[in-house]
Amino acid sequence: MRKLKADQILFRGEKMINKNIAFVSKKMMRLILLLLGVSILSFLLLKYSPVDPVMASVDYDTSLTPEQYKKIAEYYGLDKPIITQYFIWLKNFITGNFGTSLIYRKPVIDIINERVGASVALMGISWILSGVIGFVLGTLAAFRRGKIFDRVIKLFSYLQASVPTFWIGLIFLLVFSVQLKWFPIGISSPIGVISTQVTFADKVRHLILPVFTLSVLGIANVTLHTREKMIDVLNSEYVTFAKARGENNFEIFKNHCIRNAIVPAITLHFSYFGELFGGSVLAEQVFSYPGLGSTLTQAGLKGDSPLLLAIVIIGAIFVFVGNMLADILNGILNPNLRR
Repeated sequence: MRKLKADQILFRGEKMINKNIAFVSKKMMRLILLLLGVSILSFLLLKYSPVDPVMASVDYDTSLTPEQYKKIAEYYGLDKPIITQYFIWLKNFITGNFGTSLIYRKPVIDIINERVGASVALMGISWILSGVIGFVLGTLAAFRRGKIFDRVIKLFSYLQASVPTFWIGLIFLLVFSVQLKWFPIGISSPIGVISTQVTFADKVRHLILPVFTLSVLGIANVTLHTREKMIDVLNSEYVTFAKARGENNFEIFKNHCIRNAIVPAITLHFSYFGELFGGSVLAEQVFSYPGLGSTLTQAGLKGDSPLLLAIVIIGAIFVFVGNMLADILNGILNPNLRR
C-alpha cells in the first residue's frame, strides 16, 4: 500500500515536472519568434524610412563632403546591403554586443544602463499606483452601484480610457506646472545642477507628474473590470446567504469578494505591460524625462538602428514577461486552470 502511494506521488511529480518543462519550452520558443519578428520588422521600417542615418549622426551638417559621408557609412557598416547589415547586427546582439549609437557615439549598452533606472522607476511606480487605485475605485463603485458615486466613477473611467497619454500630460503641465507652479515643467532633475548634487527629494518632485500621467492609463481598465466582477460576486447566491447571516459590507468584501475579484484584476494588470511601455514613450517625451522612452523616440527620428533595436527588444521582452506572469499567476490563483 505504501509502495503504491509512493509510486503515485512519484508519477504526479514527474507529470508536474514534464508539464513545467513543456510550458517553459513553449514560452521560450514564442519569445524567440517574437524577438525575431519584432527585430526584422523594426529594422526594415527604419531602413526604408526617409531618414538618412549618416546625416543624422552629424546633425545634418551640410558641409559634410562625399568622402566624409562615405567614411562614416563604412565605419558604421551602413554601406553594406540591408540583409547583411541585419545579420551582422543579429550576430553581434546574440554575443552581447549591442553596437554603437550613431547619435550618441558611444556603446548602446552604456546608454541603456544610464537611462533604464529612470524608466523602471517611472513605470514601476505608475503600475503599482494604477493597480491599487483602480481596484479600490472599482470596489467602491460596485458596493455603491446605481448611486451617484458609481456614475461618477464610471464617467471618470470612460473619460480616462478615451483620452491619450500625451494630452493628459499636457493638461497636467499647464495646470500644475505653468499655472499653479507646484511641480517643475519637466526633466528628471533641476536645471543647472550637476548630477552629484541632485537630492532624492528633487528626483521625487520631478517624477510626480510623469508618474500620475502614466498611472491614468491603467486606472480606467482596472476600475471597470473590477467593478463588473465585484457586481457579479455581490449578485451571487453565497453573498446573499452571507447577508442573511448578518455579515456587513466589509466582511462580505474580505470573505467573498476580494478572492474572486483579485484574479481578473491581477491578470488584467500584468497584461497592461504593453500599454505601460508605450505610454512611457509618450509621457517621457512630453515631460522631457530622460528614460528609455524618450531615447527610443530620438533613435527613431535620427535612424539610429543599433539603439532603436536594442530598446525595442527590451520592450518586447518586457511585454512578454508581463503576459507570461499574468498567465502564471492566473493559473496559481484560479484552481480551474490547474486541471
